[in-house]
Amino acid sequence: MSITKAYELVGMKAISDVVANTLREMIAHAKPGMTTKELDNFGGEKMMQSGARSAPNLTYNFPGHTCISVNSSFAHGIPSDKVILQEGDLINIDVSAELNGYWSDNGCSFVLGRDVHGHQKLIDTSKDILRKALMAIRDEVRISDVGGLIEDEARRAGYRVIRNLTGHGIGRSLHEAPKEIANYRNNQYKAKFKANSIVAVETFIATKSTMANTQRDGWTLVGNKGGFVAQHEHTLMVTKNAPEILTLANGIV
Repeated sequence: MSITKAYELVGMKAISDVVANTLREMIAHAKPGMTTKELDNFGGEKMMQSGARSAPNLTYNFPGHTCISVNSSFAHGIPSDKVILQEGDLINIDVSAELNGYWSDNGCSFVLGRDVHGHQKLIDTSKDILRKALMAIRDEVRISDVGGLIEDEARRAGYRVIRNLTGHGIGRSLHEAPKEIANYRNNQYKAKFKANSIVAVETFIATKSTMANTQRDGWTLVGNKGGFVAQHEHTLMVTKNAPEILTLANGIV
């Protein structure tokens, strides 16, 4: 989506506040002993109170309001009564929703309670790389160059990136052009960021894997070589200078 009218930006800010606040409140609400289904229901209620609708459910008939992935699950985890959260779990929550015809997307990985398994360094690295990537985005910058920055920073920190999970355009639907904002440099991909466009940029920083594979449930993604991943995501508007981050209320950056 490209913003051409002031009311369009107002609409994008409204839905971005909804998803950002939902994500922040879900993180605060998560407790050991809670199921991911209970946490998802809490998030779904927060969205509905604002009049918003779950984007993955609306678009893909996803069996949940939000995606909640735990430990070895990298993304698109289905909320379940069988998955019980434990102290030290590596959790990723991805919240996306629609309100009045506008769509926004954001996500965050975090450790539940004490960092008993040593995941915090991975999480901090992912968050820091997202911050650096966002500050590199502006009108006419090649998308692949930002992907290269993400990959280079991950390597310096001793990690890898997931190559088949990417950010994307957003605004009037969940996934729009540009369809690929990858975490690596693809020299064949010539597309550039354009001023006033709305995009969702996300990191997928991994300890071992470089690809994500879909499990038998048709949704949950795990790494091709195991390990763990941290994801952080913001929806933003590209400008000629630093981007305007629309989901800042989630507290990621």
